[in-house]
Amino acid sequence: MLPAMLARASLWAMLLLQLAASAYAVDCRRQESADATLVVCRVDTRTGKLGLYHADAHGKPYGSLTALRTALEKNGGRVSFAMNAGMFHPDQRPVGLLVLEGRELAPINRGSSWGNFYLQPNGVFLVDEQGPQVLSTMEYRNRRPTLATQSGPLLVHRGVIPDIAAFRSTSRYIRNAVCVPAPGEVVFVISEDAVTFREFARFFQEQLGCKEALYLDGSVSSLLAPELGREDSRKGLGPIFAVTVEPVPAATR
Repeated sequence: MLPAMLARASLWAMLLLQLAASAYAVDCRRQESADATLVVCRVDTRTGKLGLYHADAHGKPYGSLTALRTALEKNGGRVSFAMNAGMFHPDQRPVGLLVLEGRELAPINRGSSWGNFYLQPNGVFLVDEQGPQVLSTMEYRNRRPTLATQSGPLLVHRGVIPDIAAFRSTSRYIRNAVCVPAPGEVVFVISEDAVTFREFARFFQEQLGCKEALYLDGSVSSLLAPELGREDSRKGLGPIFAVTVEPVPAATR
């Protein structure tokens, strides 16, 4: 009886540690700006495992936050955050750079064409031995990241909102983006109200104090945030960010 009780106590202790680690690693809250209500998710990469995902072992894109969560939780882990992670073609292939677990699946795209991705300055979010960073595509040289995704445009570059035509547009969408305001801290934002590029960029510049902020999308923006009771169901997504808590070791189950 005593060994069984100790085993159960150990299991509960592990589960509580997981929940505590998850709560500490990810903090999602609604925040008001002068233009909209937004959800701001702060991820501490020193205590939480930030991953970037695209397809399963058979090469089939996950396509949705729910499909990714289900796949990751089959091993007993817990997904405490997920968000779409960059632009992609209709067949879900990434438009630009994609690095997963140190493997480059798609190269950096320095080309020019039509669409938000190609607006300059274009940018990259990456994690390497120096930690998470956002930088312009032109600055992406001689890097060996463990994960990386490319998108565009940069909403804030060197502390300034770029002077481009898109930021003078009145078009409004639900938008999401990412920045790194401090070492080890990644901030993901998704608007709950439709916003213009400039309104969204101003939030990163003025309220988050980000020197570099990378736009992720404005037509498929999606969020999974259990602490807010939110799991967006949009399908057809490309790369996806997720924060996971390690599964309970088998010996303690």
